[in-house]
Amino acid sequence: MTDPDRPDRLSPDEARARFRAGLRVPTSGWCAGWTQANLLAVPRDLAYDFLLFAQRNPGPCPVLDVTEPGAVSSPRFSGDLRTDLPAYRVYEHGELVAEVDDVVGRWRDDMVAFLIGCSFTFEDALVAAGVPVRHIEQGSNVPMYRTDVACRPAGSLSGPLVVSMRPMPASQVATAVRVTSRYPAVHGAPVHVGSPSDLGINDLDDPDFGDPVEVRPGEVPVFWACGVTPQAAVMQSRPALAIGHAPGHMAITDIRESEHIVP
Repeated sequence: MTDPDRPDRLSPDEARARFRAGLRVPTSGWCAGWTQANLLAVPRDLAYDFLLFAQRNPGPCPVLDVTEPGAVSSPRFSGDLRTDLPAYRVYEHGELVAEVDDVVGRWRDDMVAFLIGCSFTFEDALVAAGVPVRHIEQGSNVPMYRTDVACRPAGSLSGPLVVSMRPMPASQVATAVRVTSRYPAVHGAPVHVGSPSDLGINDLDDPDFGDPVEVRPGEVPVFWACGVTPQAAVMQSRPALAIGHAPGHMAITDIRESEHIVP
């Protein structure tokens, strides 16, 4: 029997059942060995624009799967995309109008869902290599920041790059780069190391999404492209409707992490 106090040992089905029953928690460290994903669902008439946006911005928007219009599951996510994430965000005309436990009543028959790679997927590999993952140590959500780096626009969509941050000793940065560069489908290598101001980030203690984490003496902040970028594009571009995951509260897929490793 699975240990209920060890979320890292849960299967995707077991985790999704907990979220469907109402558990609301960031998913970093959950379901070791299984890929986590960001969610963005948009009406069919916006789906091509988003697919093009993702193609033009593969670092923050690596597409793992796309559903048929109206579908609520896929071969890569056998649960229900409307209920089986811990928390969702609903946007209307770019405004956040709700953060809810399910979106059954808001999902339209023409919705197309995109699953986008998530950096939580390579965190086990970082830990195994001896690189600290501070938000796991602190039991908090990963800090995420809007930057002043513009993504390439596509159709009606434009917006800034969003990054996640993990602090570490300078001596371990090369290891973090080596480990994560083998996972291009879940953001891959860092996009920036060092000065947050180079990305337009003014205060590491005030993330736009998630929670702040401790940066200890001798540590440097390391930034990865983040799959919340599509939601930042929604906020800027203001489509009539979009549904996403609450940042840090991911879709746990049926894809093994090992599928993403490149030599």
